[in-house]
Amino acid sequence: MNAVMLGLNQGLYTVIAAPRRASWRGRVAGGAGAAVLWAAAWGGATVLDHHVDLANQAMLFVIASVVASIWLSAPAAFAFALACMLSFNWGFVPPRGSLEVDFERHAVLLAAMLAVSWLIAGLVWRLRAQATAARDAARWAGRLQALGEALRDSAEPADQARPVAEALADLGGAPAALMLLHDELPPADSAEAVRVQGTIDADERAGLWLCLRQSQSFGPGTGRHTEQPAWYLPLRSRGGSHGAALVRLADPGSASEICRIRAQALCDLLGVALQRATLARQSEAAREMAQSQGVRNALLASISHDYRTPLAVILGAASSLQDQGERLSASQRAHLATQIVDEVRLLSRMTDNTLQLARLDAPGVTLRLDWESSEEIVGTALAHARRLDNDHRVRARLEPGLPLLRCDAMLLSQLLDNLVDNALKYSTGPVELVVRHQAALPGETGAAHVVIAVRDRGAGVAPADRRRVFEVFQRGHAAGAPGAARGVGVGLAVCRAIARAHGGELRLRPRAHGGTSFELWLPVVTPPAEAAE
Repeated sequence: MNAVMLGLNQGLYTVIAAPRRASWRGRVAGGAGAAVLWAAAWGGATVLDHHVDLANQAMLFVIASVVASIWLSAPAAFAFALACMLSFNWGFVPPRGSLEVDFERHAVLLAAMLAVSWLIAGLVWRLRAQATAARDAARWAGRLQALGEALRDSAEPADQARPVAEALADLGGAPAALMLLHDELPPADSAEAVRVQGTIDADERAGLWLCLRQSQSFGPGTGRHTEQPAWYLPLRSRGGSHGAALVRLADPGSASEICRIRAQALCDLLGVALQRATLARQSEAAREMAQSQGVRNALLASISHDYRTPLAVILGAASSLQDQGERLSASQRAHLATQIVDEVRLLSRMTDNTLQLARLDAPGVTLRLDWESSEEIVGTALAHARRLDNDHRVRARLEPGLPLLRCDAMLLSQLLDNLVDNALKYSTGPVELVVRHQAALPGETGAAHVVIAVRDRGAGVAPADRRRVFEVFQRGHAAGAPGAARGVGVGLAVCRAIARAHGGELRLRPRAHGGTSFELWLPVVTPPAEAAE
């Protein structure tokens, strides 16, 4: 008998941890099970009658009441234990067939039987309540973890407002609503400053604003505005509140403190995620501002230094023409005029490049895209180059049947002008403009490109400068040359910025027998029928 009780106690918690059915069918089934247990105890006691003493027979009814208490409610379990004791007294305790008790012989047995049954029934009821609470806590912890992971992985936590509102509605038993700040807390209540998830009336909106500004909860059980039929909970973080939640209660009078604590924990989880997103936006804005300020400072420093030389040349040549023009020969005047034109052209190119780089570096820049042919873009570049190329060193070679390009023609012209100007500056031989169709980038598949290459046979770029030659304010050295050419050092940087703004890339490739090839890779976009015609 003791072994049976020990095994029962060991499996008791596992059995009572299973969810109980609360429907009328469950109650009927529970009552039927209790009746079967009572019948089994009665039958067992009858079989053992005259073979064991009354104490062992009584244990059968105690076991029946203990097992029945696993699924019966506490009042029903107490009543069933009392019924088992009375039926045992009536059927097996002398005088049999009556409820009379011999106090000297059987009163302690019956009292102990009832006390043990009631005590175990109470303990089982308490364990069952704890098991239910543990299941509920585990379910809520899992849900809270899932929401936390969703908020962590979301770039914009405000998009998770709906599942958070649904979780709050489950806690309150009625629809919930959220009010989230877009940015900073405004000095006055403003509908444009917040995002509302759910439906709220004017009074609830005023309550949410009050909760947000005070960063305090109120409603039943909070000690503040306890007459309200809902909880108003702030979305808290270390940086303050980033919104407020309205948790409507199906029964405000029986609102659970544990439910309020869970609701506040969920609101705080959302508040921390919103703070993280706000800090990320502020950090990105500060980084962009610092980067912009750094570029601006470097640009001003570079301009102030690199503009001095051409300005000094222009000033000297102009002063000579002004003061000594009559004493100078025609060839001397022409030479000074040529110097002025060349330096002004250099200043113009430097200014265009720096301004274009600043424009392309700005966030949200948009290009004036249109369908253009490679022939027209290369022809424009040749026309510009031949104004400076008296020796006609620039030549073009285009592959037939090239597709149209979706591009900003003015930007591509500026890119090619820079590349051709560099090629003429750093080489003495012919400069080639080669345009071809490439099926895919090396190592890639499925992406067609048009490659526009500017090739020369100069000394090439020194190996140490090949990585940084595209960086802003970096001027590379020709291989074997001690110094760098004049300029601000933004020409190749703006070329790469233009290429990437078109979704392409600009690459440097040393040529096998000397020289450099700068290659612009532009993705091919299928044009509509009108543009193709």
